[in-house]
Amino acid sequence: MRHSKTLFASALTLGLAIQPMVAHAADTLRVVTTIHPLSLLTRAVAPDNIEITTLVPAGASPHTYQLRPSDRRALANADLILWVGPQMETFLEKLMSDPALAPRVQALTPPKIVEAAHEHLHEDDEKDDKHDEHEHDREHGHHHHDGVDPHVWLDPTIAATMAETIRDRLTAIDPDDAETINQRLSAFEQALKQKDADLKSQLSDMDRVDLFTYHDAFRRFAEHYGLHVAEALTITPEQTPGARHLSEVQETLAAADTPCLLTEPQFNRNWWHGLTQNVDVTITTWDPLGSDVPVTQDGYLNFQQALADSVLSCLPE
Repeated sequence: MRHSKTLFASALTLGLAIQPMVAHAADTLRVVTTIHPLSLLTRAVAPDNIEITTLVPAGASPHTYQLRPSDRRALANADLILWVGPQMETFLEKLMSDPALAPRVQALTPPKIVEAAHEHLHEDDEKDDKHDEHEHDREHGHHHHDGVDPHVWLDPTIAATMAETIRDRLTAIDPDDAETINQRLSAFEQALKQKDADLKSQLSDMDRVDLFTYHDAFRRFAEHYGLHVAEALTITPEQTPGARHLSEVQETLAAADTPCLLTEPQFNRNWWHGLTQNVDVTITTWDPLGSDVPVTQDGYLNFQQALADSVLSCLPE
């Protein structure tokens, strides 16, 4: 009897140890995403019975976020963990390489973007040999971690690739729902193409507007739709920029024919108000995280429309 109890206890312990790694058909699959746009992309592809949890709450920023105990529990219990990658969620870089989590973690920045950024950064490093340290700080301070602009989810073309990666991981852990997942991906891709065409038409008159952003996060959306980002108020959103940079921004603002300042709800700071004094500038808000967009099957499409609406509000009446 004692030997049987020992075997039972050992089997129970082993079962609990591997439970987070195994998806059972009768259980609800748990997907944890770091930011809201990844939840929108996941819901576009995932069946309704898959549970999606977002770590960074509305109003917070992945640039400054710190994990709570509840976040760590959600990560430990997840069947799949989706993040943009170490270029964005720097607070998770060490944790995501933990052997207990790594098999369930998927970075969604396409590898070709990371590779291209590394090559560009290497070229910049070679050029830096010809500059002193001051020039390097002034000219190359705009680089993100590893030289990558991490706001990849803003570009609908890249988002489609991210959705395909999500599909691949979901079908691997939930093969019984593979047909549904593939059907939803196909429907999403078709709807995204139509939304993309609609937004290109809506934004066709925006070439006469000079956009100024709070921090350098808007360029992927802007470049996709041919918008002009004249300047970012701050290179690093966690810090107030230096006097020289602010002076340059103010001069660019004053010289622009139709300037529009896009602020962000995650960084509600007032230091920039002085830049707009005596300048005829439209001020509006855009949310790179789409925090107010419901997580529905068409949520990412609504998110893209919300981005476009923010820009369209810059047009003179």
